[in-house]
Amino acid sequence: MTNNSNQQNLAPLLERIAAALEARVAPAFSELDLSAADGFVWHGDELCLSPVSTIAGVDLKYLVGIQDQTDKLRQNTERFARGLPANHAVLWGSRGMGKSSLVKAVHGAVNRDLPPAQRLVLIEIYRDDLRTLAHLYRGLRGQTRRVILFCDDLSFDLGDSSYKPLKSLLDGGIEGKPANLLFYATSNRKHLLAREMIENEASTAIDPRESAEEKISLSDRFGLWLGFYPCDQDDYLAMVAAYAAGIGLDLPREVLESRAKEWAMIRGGRSGRVAWQFIQDLAGEYNKSLVEIDRSV
Repeated sequence: MTNNSNQQNLAPLLERIAAALEARVAPAFSELDLSAADGFVWHGDELCLSPVSTIAGVDLKYLVGIQDQTDKLRQNTERFARGLPANHAVLWGSRGMGKSSLVKAVHGAVNRDLPPAQRLVLIEIYRDDLRTLAHLYRGLRGQTRRVILFCDDLSFDLGDSSYKPLKSLLDGGIEGKPANLLFYATSNRKHLLAREMIENEASTAIDPRESAEEKISLSDRFGLWLGFYPCDQDDYLAMVAAYAAGIGLDLPREVLESRAKEWAMIRGGRSGRVAWQFIQDLAGEYNKSLVEIDRSV
């Protein structure tokens, strides 16, 4: 009798808990409207999307020295936009070489050739919000617009196990990957995981090869790997020249290159980011606007 009474007392409480959980999750999906913009940011704590009216970035013509990576990512993205098979992509390698800039620039370039109804949506998800990725997948499944989910600087350190759910979600689990969704990520690491993370677990495993393969299997979910490597001086100077031409900076070539080399020496390296920071400094010195380059795409 007591057990029945307890169950009856618990029933209203359980109903209230269920209603509260449903109220928290359901609105994120019922109100998910991808017609509001071409870019969104996913907020995992609130399980909702916020529209981005303009996506900041640069035009593809300013991304010098990465033509092969540009061609491959653009081809993959164009196929996806046409409803053809396409791969998840990871852009990995040296810092400041245009990985995240390329994702945004390709998205903008592909969209410019598409009618409004077929334009791709770019949704940025932060590394710490990957734990809510399953909720976002559920909300995107069945949407008419095609979506590129973008995570910048994706990597996992020792003791971080949040990469495990991501592996199955990239393949879609038993439901399969949503046909309207691609996942693009950038990382400084080829396999997304710290080397010591792989080596530490391999050293304590019964079969070290199985442990290493289990870790590397995350990056294996990405069919398209694009490597970015440190640029040489010629590529660095070509980047500077392209930016300078874009803002109408008319300096003698020898002066521009001499100052660019000095800037890189002070910074301790050459990259697309270093070239951009140099041009920002020059633009301020010569009262030039960066609007032509640093614009929405």
